[in-house]
Amino acid sequence: MFIRTFVAGLVMLSSLLALPAHAMAPRVEPAPKSTQSGVYKIPIDRNVSLDEAAESMRLRANALNLKLVSELPLSEQVEAVTGQPQRVITIFQFCDAVTAKELIDMNMDFAIYMPCRIALIEAADGQGWLVMTDIDVDMVAAEKKLQERLTTRIKAVREGLIEIMQAGAKGAL
Repeated sequence: MFIRTFVAGLVMLSSLLALPAHAMAPRVEPAPKSTQSGVYKIPIDRNVSLDEAAESMRLRANALNLKLVSELPLSEQVEAVTGQPQRVITIFQFCDAVTAKELIDMNMDFAIYMPCRIALIEAADGQGWLVMTDIDVDMVAAEKKLQERLTTRIKAVREGLIEIMQAGAKGAL
């Protein structure tokens, strides 16, 4: 039974990976209220472990062609320095290299937004959270006079990041 389920999962995953990126339109839910403007954050379901959330995010990013370029286990580094156990804090960095290059070619100031970051944080009460910067793409596009095609690509990256977070929060492939 396990092997049949495992193989079915692999077949489903490989069929998703074979689709062009635009065929997998993300189902983006509205951002939950945050205490800080410019922040998008969602809780991780209580029945999803932080390791499962992280693995789900890695898998979804791969399926969306957003490359995981770095994973910083911040809490492990702090624990190594202090010798004290820490709550989990891991920073994931994702990138769409072509879009990043075009933005930097247009204006090097865009480099401050790169790569895109999602933080996986274990709160004091044990609740896991996924947190990222929530940029108002339309405002930035107007301010920097971005071409429509580049604005569309930035929005697609943002939607992809939200989809990665939603997959992590639910422990979904």
